Amino acid sequence: MECKITRSAAKVLLKELALDENQGLKVRVKVEFTHAGLVQYALGLDDVDENDEIVMTDKGIEVLLERTENVLDGVKIDYLYMPNEGFFITNPSKGNLGE
Repeated sequence: MECKITRSAAKVLLKELALDENQGLKVRVKVEFTHAGLVQYALGLDDVDENDEIVMTDKGIEVLLERTENVLDGVKIDYLYMPNEGFFITNPSKGNLGE
């Protein structure tokens, strides 16, 4: 599985991962729901589960992806400042736009 993180997203994620309360946690991307080809993704910090694949990104951040969720392979995590500040997750390799 693959996952890409933009520089702006990596900057925010590395700050969160450095907090004392987040020591030992990894970034998790999961599928909240799918409907008619649309996918809504969720992002958070979590512990490793037996169903996870740990993907090392080129930004040095480990991301947890559930092996059985095919739409997670190739996700891209971005952080946008406009129009609303926050993370934006898509999967260009699958043609899926997400939130």
